[in-house]
Amino acid sequence: MTSRLLMSYDAQARRTGAPAREPADVAGSTRATAILDHDDPLVGAVARRVLSEATPRDALRTAHRIVARNVRPVYSVEDGRPVSRTLRLRRGSCSQRMAALEAVARAVRVRTRVRGLLVDGAFWYPRFPRLKPFVPEQVLLAWPEFRISGAWVPIGELFDAPDPGEGGFANKGGETLFDAIARTGVQWDTCGTAPGTAPGTACDLSAQVVADLGHFDDRDELFARHGQTLCRTARTLTEPVLGRWSAGATRRTT
Repeated sequence: MTSRLLMSYDAQARRTGAPAREPADVAGSTRATAILDHDDPLVGAVARRVLSEATPRDALRTAHRIVARNVRPVYSVEDGRPVSRTLRLRRGSCSQRMAALEAVARAVRVRTRVRGLLVDGAFWYPRFPRLKPFVPEQVLLAWPEFRISGAWVPIGELFDAPDPGEGGFANKGGETLFDAIARTGVQWDTCGTAPGTAPGTACDLSAQVVADLGHFDDRDELFARHGQTLCRTARTLTEPVLGRWSAGATRRTT
């Protein structure tokens, strides 16, 4: 069984919320938000390091490598944390590290938006084998998309098509979802758009999606409308521990 007690009221009521907006109606933005505070000097410093790249996609790939190298993966549950604080702490969850990439993208004038996905909590069982009863029944995932060359590119398609021989993302060990996208495509739809991916491949995670909440101009809007995965009390109690617990702590991480 999984926990419903730790979930916010909004998280438990999402299926009855307002209908999702059509992707064509969500233009995204390059503006700074409370979470994507790219006007902060730390975010600006990363942005300046990638400005010399030849294309926006190259700039975002370089920014991804910078974040992956300098922000240690942990199990933080504060999805509303500003990117500047994540960079100062030098540690963050997958959600927080993806937000950092979004903030840098906006700083270099690449529009971003997010897709809200409810993912089956069982997807995280391999990371918490002894804590399964405490894993939320559903986890809200803000999946970034970037406007590049007139098209929306999901973060899972930001890098080259995967090598089938390398295998997909298993959500265990030292590799996190944020790290995995650099080596293997990640799809949340049965019919993905990334070259080289196909239904049923290891990169296809569509079976883990409980509900698609649609697209939002930024993650601030998504969390404001649907809440975070955990209620405020649960976040307050668990953040001091999970916020420092390295992802894949049973293995050495770099």
